[in-house]
Amino acid sequence: MMNYFEFYNIPESFIIDQAALKIKFYELSKRYHPDFYANEDEAKQQEILELSTVNNKAFQVLSTPSKLIEYILQQHNLLLDGDKHQLDPDFLMEMMDINEALMEVEDNSALNKIKTQLIDIEKQLNDALQAHIAEYEIHNTATLQKALVGIKDIYLRQKYLLRIKDSLNTFAARF
Repeated sequence: MMNYFEFYNIPESFIIDQAALKIKFYELSKRYHPDFYANEDEAKQQEILELSTVNNKAFQVLSTPSKLIEYILQQHNLLLDGDKHQLDPDFLMEMMDINEALMEVEDNSALNKIKTQLIDIEKQLNDALQAHIAEYEIHNTATLQKALVGIKDIYLRQKYLLRIKDSLNTFAARF
């Protein structure tokens, strides 16, 4: 699989200049547009079609923060199928308590209290994520792996939190 950072000729980073990325995307979209290769042989047409597909997928991944995080973690073999990453027990207990509170919600007031709690947790996670990303962006070999492991933990917590928020939206629909 082609490395999207290499494809766009940019350094691996969680902080990407989105305007420059968009310019590069449009440039490559023109360069690899299948219509410009209609008179080429089938092998060349197939190659261009594949490059066009890579360009679209790369742009989608690199321009979406959650997909970018997932991609970089995969590039460093930190998100493997069957990986049993253990989330912090205190975090899991907090999520379980919120889930139980959701099951017992009887009015908008209780629901809003849970929403506020989730917003606070989300902010804490985002703050921690930004700190790990800043640590990663220094590109110090000693801190790189530690930062990636921290980013992975926050990423998995955020996915967990997203499931709770989906449940909250289901419960909110009842009121």
